[in-house]
Amino acid sequence: MAKYGKAASKSVESAMRRRKKGTLKSGSGRTVKSRKQAIAIGLSEAREKGGKVPAPKRSAKRSGGRKTSTSRSRKRG
Repeated sequence: MAKYGKAASKSVESAMRRRKKGTLKSGSGRTVKSRKQAIAIGLSEAREKGGKVPAPKRSAKRSGGRKTSTSRSRKRG
């Protein structure tokens, strides 16, 4: 079974062309120069249009690691 539909490949293709031409912009409005970023933008556009594209991968954020108590040590003297 195919992971991505035809609409996804078309929008990625379009994004790559716009990147080469220099007209592809990111969310912040800057010109996109990275190939990977252009692919991500193309897939995102396909998702918005309702194309067959799997959900983006979620980054596994760790919750701060080990928690320590907040008790203060008292100075004696």
